[in-house]
Amino acid sequence: MSTSSHSYPMRSGDDQHSYIHHSSYQKAGINGAEEKTRQFILEKLDLQLNSGLSTFRIADFGCSIGPNTFHVVQSIIDTVKVKHVKQNNETRLVPLEFQVFFNDQPNNDFNTLFRTLPPSSEREYFSAAAPGSFYGRVLPRNSIHIGHTSYTLHWLSKVPEHVCDKKSSAWNKNYIQCNYLIEEVIKAYKVQFIKDMDVFLDARAEELVPGGLMIVLGHCLPDGVPLYETWQGHVVDTIGDCLMDMAKSGILSEEKIELFSFPVYFPQFSELKGEIEKNGIFFIEMMESIGHPLEHMSITTDFITSMFRALLTTLIEKHFGDGVVDELFNRFAKKLSEHPFDFEMWKTQVVYYVVLKRK
Repeated sequence: MSTSSHSYPMRSGDDQHSYIHHSSYQKAGINGAEEKTRQFILEKLDLQLNSGLSTFRIADFGCSIGPNTFHVVQSIIDTVKVKHVKQNNETRLVPLEFQVFFNDQPNNDFNTLFRTLPPSSEREYFSAAAPGSFYGRVLPRNSIHIGHTSYTLHWLSKVPEHVCDKKSSAWNKNYIQCNYLIEEVIKAYKVQFIKDMDVFLDARAEELVPGGLMIVLGHCLPDGVPLYETWQGHVVDTIGDCLMDMAKSGILSEEKIELFSFPVYFPQFSELKGEIEKNGIFFIEMMESIGHPLEHMSITTDFITSMFRALLTTLIEKHFGDGVVDELFNRFAKKLSEHPFDFEMWKTQVVYYVVLKRK
C-alpha cells in the first residue's frame, strides 16, 4: 500500500543557497543522538540475523543530498564493525561487506548526492539509489538490517484534503501551515499524519529482516505545546506574513496565498508514540524526547533565513513559480532584522529518538 505522494525535495545543487550548505541544524541534532545509536547497536543488535551473513545492508530514508547522510551511515558502519569483532571469534572472522541504499523522492538531486560521496579510498560501502516516496515500499522484502531516517516524518505525503478547499471548514485561509490555531485544520492534518505513519511503518517492516532495527529521529512538539508557541512555528508564520506583504505590493495574488499550505505536521510526543504503539508491527526498543544541542544558543537571522530557504524553496517555487524566492527571503530577513528574534519568549520543539525492532 502507498499513498499518492507529492514531492518537494530540499534545495538542490551546491550553490550558496543549497541544502548541502545549510543543514547544520539537522546535523547537530543527529550528532546529539549519535552516542545513543552507537550504544544501542553494540548492546542490542544481533548480527546473526541471517545465517552466513556476509553483506550488511543499511538504508537511509529521506537522505536528501548530504552531507548528513554520509555521516550517519559511516557512524553506523563503524559501530557494526566493532560489534562484528566482539560477537565473533577473531580467528574465524569473516569480514562484512556493506551496502548502503540512499532513498529519497525521484526528483531529489541524486547527481549532487553521488558526486559528493566520500572518495572510494575512504568509503567502506557499496552505494545505490532507491528513488521513491518512503510512504510505500522502495526496497525488496527482508533486505535491510538497519534503516535510518532523520528530520523527515513531519513531511506528509501531501497537503491534507480540504485544507485548501474554500468551501471546507478546514480551509486554512489565513496561514500557510498547521500552527494549531484552527481545530478543523488540526483534525485534517492529523488524519493525514496517521495515514502516512501507518504506511511508513508497514513498508519498513516488510523491508527489514526479522530482528532488524529502524532508527527514527525528528522534531515533535512537547505535550501540550502548540506549534504557534514555538520559535519554529513563529518563523513559518512570519514567512506567511511576508507572502501577504508581497500580495499587498502586487507581486503575488492574495487568492493564491490563501490556497497555499505546507504538507508539514508536527505531532505532540504522546501522539507520535501512540501511533507507533497502535500500529503494533514493531517492538519499541527505545523512545524518548531529547533536547536539541543548539536549543539554548542564540541563532542568527542569517542562519534562520538560510536554513528555511534551503528547506522551502522547492515547495514555494512549485506553487508560486520562479522568481519569488529571492524577494520573499529578502523580506523575511529584513523583518527578522527589524524585530530581533528573542528565543527566550518562544518555546522549542523537542527531538524524538526512536529505535524500533521488527517483530
